[in-house]
Amino acid sequence: MNTRIELTEATIENNRLILQSASLSIEAEQLKAKGQMLADSDQLAFIYILESPDEFVYAGLPYTIWTKLKEAKEKDLPVILQINENEIELTDIVPELNYLLENIKGNANYGEEMENKVVELFF
Repeated sequence: MNTRIELTEATIENNRLILQSASLSIEAEQLKAKGQMLADSDQLAFIYILESPDEFVYAGLPYTIWTKLKEAKEKDLPVILQINENEIELTDIVPELNYLLENIKGNANYGEEMENKVVELFF
C-alpha cells in the first residue's frame, strides 16, 4: 500500500514555493523526489511521486493550491516539499506539469471538470 499525503498549504518564500500538509506522521529523512507526476481527476489533483526504500509516497497537489503552482511555474521557482524539519525539492516538477497540462487540455479522458479547471487556470 502506498502512502498519500495531501498538500494543503502553498506559500512563496525566498523565491521558492513551499508546500506543506496540515498534519503528517511520516518520516521524511529517506524520501527522495522521483521526478514524475500523475493526474488524479477523481480528486481534482496532480500527484507528485516520492520514493522511500519501502514504498512510493504520493504527494497530492489539489486544485486549491494550483494558483501558487502556476505562479511558481511562470517564475521558474523551485518547488519544495516541507515535511516536519525536512525539505525535499520536487525535481522536474515543471516539465512534468507541462506534459500533464498539454495532455489534459482538450482530452475528455481526464473528465470534464479536470479538463475545465486546467484550461481555466493554466491556459
